[in-house]
Amino acid sequence: MMKKLSRVLSPLLIAFLVLGSFSVAAAPQPAPSGSLVSTQDALSADQVSADRERINEMLSRQDVQDQLVAQGVDPADVEARVAALSDAEVRQMAEQLDDLPAGASVVGALVFIFVLLLVTDLLGLTNVFPFTR
Repeated sequence: MMKKLSRVLSPLLIAFLVLGSFSVAAAPQPAPSGSLVSTQDALSADQVSADRERINEMLSRQDVQDQLVAQGVDPADVEARVAALSDAEVRQMAEQLDDLPAGASVVGALVFIFVLLLVTDLLGLTNVFPFTR
């Protein structure tokens, strides 16, 4: 019974698949609109726009604006120059922003050392501060 059913259904299934593929093959192809955009190009464009946005966010901070004005630079000119940067220049500037120390200063190091000594003194490992006893 199953062999008879498969002998009848197999040719029908093959015929339907072949006929179904003709409509796909005969479908009009869209006209090429220049060159194709690769995945790498699309990701690179997204990265450049994210870098440009990060640079603009950093430049819009109030302390940065104050420093620009103190140096005699108009913040509007800075925004115009950032907008005029090429993709490679934006990438390079973003890399330089990544390399800058974030809040690194002598005061930060002194506060870290004070807190470290305070914690070790509270734990009884050192005897630096008399007010912890």
